Amino acid sequence: MRPADRYSAAARPEIATAPLGARTLPDSRFMLANPAHLFALGFGSGLSRIMPGTAGTLFGWAAYALLTRLWPEVFTPLNWAIIIGMGFLYGIAACERTGQALNAPDHGSMVWDEIIAFWLVLLFVMPADFDMQLTAFVLFRVFDMVKPPPIRWFDHHVKGGFGVMWDDIVAAFYTLLALALWRNFAG
Repeated sequence: MRPADRYSAAARPEIATAPLGARTLPDSRFMLANPAHLFALGFGSGLSRIMPGTAGTLFGWAAYALLTRLWPEVFTPLNWAIIIGMGFLYGIAACERTGQALNAPDHGSMVWDEIIAFWLVLLFVMPADFDMQLTAFVLFRVFDMVKPPPIRWFDHHVKGGFGVMWDDIVAAFYTLLALALWRNFAG
């Protein structure tokens, strides 16, 4: 047995048999067993027992703000765009592999999709004051949870790692559209 397989769903029946909405979550050993799991689980933010998607989005927000503040010459808008694009592509593979290991294609602990999508929102919103960032955060979480059309359609019909990543990109688009309309009408 390969070391990474020791933490797969087959080796951990409590993960493999858990229904999609169950409280059973992968643990830090599972997350650290494979780099794909580390990314898919948002560097641990997806291990939150309370609203892991929100925890992942908060992690994404904090990481974007901190990295941009500490190294502005490295984390420029162009470099963020490249990071987001590469993160999206890697996220397809990471979420596919992690979903297979968890025996749940879109397990709630996988939050890399929220992180990448919210980085996309911040790329277009920043620089912005805290109130605007908070508004973007709340709008993104609402669109991601409520899943208005066509987000719900993508969530139900586009499967695998691409499906996991794509519906959050659409939620990011809705967030940016709502912010643009609000800015336009609010002056």
